[in-house]
Amino acid sequence: MIRLLIINPGSTSTKIAVFDDEKSIFEETLRHSVEELSPYEKIYDQYEFRKNIIVDILEKNNIAIDSLDGVVGRGGLLNPIEGGTYEVNELMLEDLKVGKKGEHASNLGGIIAHEIAKEIDKRSFIVDPVVVDELQDLARISGLKEIERTSIFHALNQKAVARRHAKELGQKYEDLNLIVVHLGGGVSVGAHEKGRVIDVANALDGEGPFSPERAGSLPVGDMIKLCYSGKYTYNEVKKMITGNGGIVSYLKTNDAREVGERIENGDKYAELIYNAMAYQVAKEVGSCAAVLKGKVDGILLTGGIAYDKLFTSWIEERVKFIADVTIYPGEDELTALAEGGLRVLRGEEAAKVYK
Repeated sequence: MIRLLIINPGSTSTKIAVFDDEKSIFEETLRHSVEELSPYEKIYDQYEFRKNIIVDILEKNNIAIDSLDGVVGRGGLLNPIEGGTYEVNELMLEDLKVGKKGEHASNLGGIIAHEIAKEIDKRSFIVDPVVVDELQDLARISGLKEIERTSIFHALNQKAVARRHAKELGQKYEDLNLIVVHLGGGVSVGAHEKGRVIDVANALDGEGPFSPERAGSLPVGDMIKLCYSGKYTYNEVKKMITGNGGIVSYLKTNDAREVGERIENGDKYAELIYNAMAYQVAKEVGSCAAVLKGKVDGILLTGGIAYDKLFTSWIEERVKFIADVTIYPGEDELTALAEGGLRVLRGEEAAKVYK
């Protein structure tokens, strides 16, 4: 049996779990108030505070630190890397600490994992961070020499679902061509060719289909006019497309369940906007099918909105001619992180080295 501690830090919470092999024996979401976090100027400054809370809660639940065989943290904003499980090393720690590619709570995952593992002389890992970049060269060309397309997306959930689907088929992820759609506060659609995501939009900046909070790819001419209208600052425009865009812009809510209730109550405008989001997702799936030259073994829908049968039916009716659609609602990031650590500790794959 392999026992792993899993750490997934968010902006105001830290989700942790302890797994014995694939079985979760303990899970807890540790909430952090604004008052608790306010003394810390930078994200990195929070690491000792969060680490101590994790250690305390494990002790209170009679889970000895020295019973662990390894610790896995959520990967943060690092240099672009290919997918897989990475052992935490000094270069990774330094890049996470200084926020080389940006400050985000997920940066703490690898740092805390390393600190706890070091105390018991065990290994620490991160798995499929959002910066996974396996784009083929063709996908990097934007159309403007000064701008290169980049890959930032829901890599952890997309790859975990793709591996799960392959296992259910009795096949290997590396032998399949899949289109995976993550439907959450952000939306990302990836073209997975033989285990590599060769094309996907930068979901962090809101490219691709619009989502509950992100505006998606916009008409560029009109966007330029808006930016130079003198009405908005840079930060206001940024917030407009990555927090107040998409469904929030049209319906003043980011809750897909609320939108569904409005539709049930006869709100035709809500139905139009929600259907338009599904329409854009379907278009992106079609684009990925072209990337894969029509050789698609399956289309997988995942994320929180995948629970919505109306929304997924709108997508399915437009893309089922490409390949069978399978729905994996929700996202289990803790399990995905555990599976990544297990694959390495069982010798099924080698840990990758961050450079």
